[in-house]
Amino acid sequence: MDLKDLVAGFREVATASVADAMDIVCGRTGFLDHAIRPRINDRKIAGPAVTVLEEPTSEHIVPQHHLDLIDEADPGSVFVISVGGEENVAVWGGLVTAGAYANGHEAAVLDGGVRDIAEIRRDYDFPVFSRSVSPGTSLGRLRSIASNVPVTIGEVTIQPGDLVVGDIDGLVVVPRDKAEEVLETARDIDRKEAEQTKLIIEARSLRKGLAKHGRI
Repeated sequence: MDLKDLVAGFREVATASVADAMDIVCGRTGFLDHAIRPRINDRKIAGPAVTVLEEPTSEHIVPQHHLDLIDEADPGSVFVISVGGEENVAVWGGLVTAGAYANGHEAAVLDGGVRDIAEIRRDYDFPVFSRSVSPGTSLGRLRSIASNVPVTIGEVTIQPGDLVVGDIDGLVVVPRDKAEEVLETARDIDRKEAEQTKLIIEARSLRKGLAKHGRI
C-alpha cells in the first residue's frame, strides 16, 4: 500500500483503534503522553513524520534545522519536535505556521510549547499538538542540532517516515514498516465495535453487546 492510501486509510479509522492495533501488531505502546494535546482545533491528522531534535542552550541561535525543513519537507508532513525536556518555551508560533501552511504540511507535534495560538486559529486553522503553551521564545534557550533523526517523546521513539495519527483523543505513532498491518487491524477493530454498539442498543444490555467480541 502506498503512502497516499495509508494516509487516507488512517484518516478514516478511530485513533483509539489505531492505539489498540499498535498493542496487537507491535506489542508496544504507540500513543504519546496525554499532555501533548491539540491546541488549535480538533481536526483528525495523519501523515509521515519529519523530525527535529533540539537541546537547551544559552546561545542566541536560530533553529536552522527546524526552519529549513519547513521549505524542504514533502507536503503533508507532520513536524515532530523534541526539545530535551524544556517545555516552558515555545518552539512553534505564527511565522513558522505560515510557512507550514504555505507548503501544505499536515500538522505539528511538539514535546514543548506553542505560542501565537489566536493568530494560528484565525489565519491558518493549522493543527498543532503540544505539551505546553508559552509566550516565551526559544531563542537563547534552545537550539536545533539535527533533523530527520530518531527522536523520543516519553516512551515512544519516532523515526522519520513513521505515520503520525491523531485527533482530540491524542496521538499515535505507527512504524512505517508496520503501517499497513496496523491499519487493517484498526479497521477490523472499528468494524467489531460497530457491531457491538448495535447489539448493545438492540439488546439494551452492555453485557450482551460486549460478549460477542469480548472487547471493551
